[in-house]
Amino acid sequence: MIMAAESPVAPPQLSRRRTNAVFVTVVVGLMLAALDQLIISTALPTIVAELGGAGHMAWVVTAYLLTETVATVLVGKFGDMFGRKVVFQVSAVVFVVGSILAGSANNMLMLIGGRAIQGIGGGGLMVTAMALIADVIPLRQRGRYQGALGAIFGITTVVGPTLGGVFTDQATWRWCFYINVPIAAVMIVMAARTIPVIRAASRPVIDYAGIVLASIGASALVLGLEWAGSTYPWGSVTIIGLFIGSAVLLTAFVFVELRAREPMMPMDLFRNPVFTVCSILSFIVGFALLGALTYLPTYLQFVDGITATASGVRTLPMVIGLLATALLAGEVVSRTGRYKIFPILGSGITALGLVLMSTMGASTGPWLETLYMFVLGLGIGLTMQVLTIAVQNTVPYHELGVATSGVTFFRTLGSAFGTAVFGSLYISRLEPNLAEAHAASPGVPDGLVQSPKGLHLLPDARAAPFIEAYADTVNDVFLWVVPVSLVGFAVALFLKEVPLRDSARAGAMDIGEGFAAPDSPDADQQLARAVASVMRRAEGPVSRQLIAECGSPLSPDEAWAVGQVHWRARLRRGAHLNAIAAAHRMPVEVLEPVFDRIVEAGYADRDGDRLRLTTAGQAEIDRLTTAWRHWLDERLEDWDVSDPVDRARMDRALDHLAAELLEEAESQYERTPV
Repeated sequence: MIMAAESPVAPPQLSRRRTNAVFVTVVVGLMLAALDQLIISTALPTIVAELGGAGHMAWVVTAYLLTETVATVLVGKFGDMFGRKVVFQVSAVVFVVGSILAGSANNMLMLIGGRAIQGIGGGGLMVTAMALIADVIPLRQRGRYQGALGAIFGITTVVGPTLGGVFTDQATWRWCFYINVPIAAVMIVMAARTIPVIRAASRPVIDYAGIVLASIGASALVLGLEWAGSTYPWGSVTIIGLFIGSAVLLTAFVFVELRAREPMMPMDLFRNPVFTVCSILSFIVGFALLGALTYLPTYLQFVDGITATASGVRTLPMVIGLLATALLAGEVVSRTGRYKIFPILGSGITALGLVLMSTMGASTGPWLETLYMFVLGLGIGLTMQVLTIAVQNTVPYHELGVATSGVTFFRTLGSAFGTAVFGSLYISRLEPNLAEAHAASPGVPDGLVQSPKGLHLLPDARAAPFIEAYADTVNDVFLWVVPVSLVGFAVALFLKEVPLRDSARAGAMDIGEGFAAPDSPDADQQLARAVASVMRRAEGPVSRQLIAECGSPLSPDEAWAVGQVHWRARLRRGAHLNAIAAAHRMPVEVLEPVFDRIVEAGYADRDGDRLRLTTAGQAEIDRLTTAWRHWLDERLEDWDVSDPVDRARMDRALDHLAAELLEEAESQYERTPV
């Protein structure tokens, strides 16, 4: 076995009870952050009626998404530097501060500022949550836990509007934010008690220049798109200045990334046509999904006259369609290994759904509206599920982390752009439409027109022109976004279909991959996920397969015992029988017989409580490691053994993962009488 330059840092051995406690803590953090992406969408009409500033409405969502994107890049590195437990808790505190500011806002700018601070904390919670699972969950169980986290992220994101509607109707929209405070406080206490302190062995390199340039450049572009045609004319100095400034900053970002030691977004990735196509499609998916979910509740409340809660419930057909086709696509991809057809069909159906929704009006019945939203959800679900899988299937293993986070970055950026463009179109069309409505129904106060409840208190004849104005406005917004989906359809035709390697095929059924929950860009963690996915597809315990393949005379329990002695010595913990028993929370008397057997067989020497491997024992470890490498060679089909970067990374990762693989033998041993 090739030894790594540094001793590996193995995950702490936690009891099942504490592992579950860590998982619950992480889930709470992820749910808070994911919910707040869209919990506010159903409350936006009420917020605008109370605070004013309809022209800034989109920024209530966009501010959160942009700062969340920046935070996910930075926080992963900070977790390596200072320990993920501390960063998780600090992120929770920042999230609480943002929630308090947003909840107590007395104007739109204060609300947007609170949302921006929330996004920093939320991004930190999400990316740290994924990393903590890699820290504390054994390899053989990790795929299941990470898949569950991803599914929770996706489902929580899309049910957020309904929950926001409940708070708005039953209490006040401010409780969309205040509810975070007690929950986050409990989570911080739970984190202090349950999450172990783990710090990376090496100090990461942070691409500060790239992060700053990308953040400011994207923000300037989003701001220009939102203000153009509403706050300022398209040809104004302000809008042109924002677009030119954004172009300069993003160009500088490209040059910085070409020279950075560890770039935020390696430009070499764009030489991979699959990554390029999937990034564009991911951007379009985020654009359509978040844009639609942000403005659908506004349409339903103003045009149909339903409550904020009901508007959240009425968007669920889109969510149901999305989940149904995402699960279907995952199942088909897992079984057949074919994925190109899904983004093609998905983009086309998404365009159809947007066209149908652009025909909705005051006379459209709720069942027809439900059908149209369901069609839109079907299209988005077909597209979103396969993008991350396709990228992970084609990049070298040493680029898994940055490629995965790159696709997620473009989806989040698309969400921010979609919300801004939807908002700009909404405001630019709403003002002239309302002016026409005022001419048709003069004397109606603006306060009533800007409030869904107030508007529907008017007599039908007086309210009808304004309801029609809101319907026409939102319809125009959906119609203008149809070309974006058609671009996605054209781009999807160029997606190259590459036979799926086992790790990608196994990941196809993880619904969380489709939702692209922010994940660690660390390549070693992504490689561990790939290995975990392969192990989940293996028939029977991997440890038994390796023992049989290499012809080792060891039984699974003896292999575990030999591995414990070897790895505790490698990790400088000391191979003491009492320490091994304490680490696994088992009486020494239960473990002692198997260690006596490996001593009697000549694989280990025992001096009192201390154990060390003999030459024969080390030979068995080397034999098992060789079998482990061969087993991976066959299943990680695209691992390029001629690539020195991939070879070095795999060698280092094996040092980290082999100890965890031997835990599978332990689980077999604990269920087998000695």
